Amino acid sequence: MQLIFATNNPNKVKEIKKILPSHIEVTSLREAGIEIEIPEPHDSLKENASEKSRTIFNLTHQNCFSEDTGLIVDALHGEPGVKSARYAGEPANDEKNIEKLLHNLKGNDNRNAYFKTIISLIWDEKEYWFEGICKGKITQEKTGYLGFGYDPVFIPDGSSLTFAQMNTEEKNLFSHRKKAMAQLLKFMEDVPVK
Repeated sequence: MQLIFATNNPNKVKEIKKILPSHIEVTSLREAGIEIEIPEPHDSLKENASEKSRTIFNLTHQNCFSEDTGLIVDALHGEPGVKSARYAGEPANDEKNIEKLLHNLKGNDNRNAYFKTIISLIWDEKEYWFEGICKGKITQEKTGYLGFGYDPVFIPDGSSLTFAQMNTEEKNLFSHRKKAMAQLLKFMEDVPVK
């Protein structure tokens, strides 16, 4: 089974490839020779995920999937949410996003937050959605150097480590992306092989 993963983020590609079994071959946009930046203009993760998968399907007419992930922080009324990747403005910058997040939470004891991933899969010209959530807390400062995005300031419930202190296998024990991919995999197990 072959799937194009509609992303230009090498960290997400690496994470997904570690999750998927060997019989499902994932090709990134770069590996597929597709050099485009797909806009994320919508106000929901689901619509942005759909935009990306539909754009690639319309270009290639091949089975593909995309995901959009947001960090939702209780004390910030859901920010950064759908704007997580560009929270501090364009161009997207992880360091600046984290700085803004910690600044906006300064002095706030409510550090509750969760990651939410929505996957849009286009399989045989039909679209399907899968969702994964990981609850946790935002730290007072950055800890760890692994991972990407907000990983250095997010501790998932059930752990004392930030995502940035975990290797990919450890992160996947908690990961929102892994939970959404598990649903996709369950779907793939039930589809007829062509």
